[in-house]
Amino acid sequence: MTIPERSSPVAAIAMRDLRFTWPGQAHPALVLPHFQVAPGEHVFVSGPSGSGKSTLLAAIGGIIVPQAGTVEALGQPFHTLSAAQRDRFRVDHIGFIFQQFNLLPYLSILDNVLLPCQFSAYRKARTAQQGADLKSVAQSLLSALDLAPSLWSRPVTQLSIGQQQRVAAARSLIGRPEIIVADEPTSALDSDRQQAFLDLLQRECAQSGAALVFVSHDQRLAVRFERRIALEQLNEAARPEEAA
Repeated sequence: MTIPERSSPVAAIAMRDLRFTWPGQAHPALVLPHFQVAPGEHVFVSGPSGSGKSTLLAAIGGIIVPQAGTVEALGQPFHTLSAAQRDRFRVDHIGFIFQQFNLLPYLSILDNVLLPCQFSAYRKARTAQQGADLKSVAQSLLSALDLAPSLWSRPVTQLSIGQQQRVAAARSLIGRPEIIVADEPTSALDSDRQQAFLDLLQRECAQSGAALVFVSHDQRLAVRFERRIALEQLNEAARPEEAA
């Protein structure tokens, strides 16, 4: 799915008067009067359990639709799209690094990284624009994440948790989507690999102009970001008076 053409720059992510309540819950999980991320902006989001981090990421990706308010990504209002259209938009324009990785166990490491190019002609074309064949781009990402060539043909089930996390990161970056959403992406990495991971992630986002929303409990990583958000302060549903 192509993004709508606009004569002036639009936000990568824009949420207004958003309110979302999970089915069966008495109180909303997310109440956001306003949340916006500019194109190319890198944002660090922190917050304790229950502050709405997972709900926020699901809304950014169009996985959920709020009961009130609007969510736009790259100028596209999600409420105007069907579920299938939101899925198409997400695979074309949003790279997710899931906390649970969501890798396919029956595919090799290399094929897991290339998966977005199988589902998205848009991502495939953007990968080809990098001046190399698809496999070379995927291999370059894996090498930059310290995954040796001897591993590339192995099924992901033979990898450690930290290695799987890096494969998931490479998969999210291939095709240079305009928005990268990272949910605790360094939780299984040691300190040195955390820094190498962030170097690659922020470099790739800078080169492609992608907006980055990075969620983590690790406040040591916050210094790498110019904009830092404590979600429990932004999300009115996480405030004691709202939950009462």
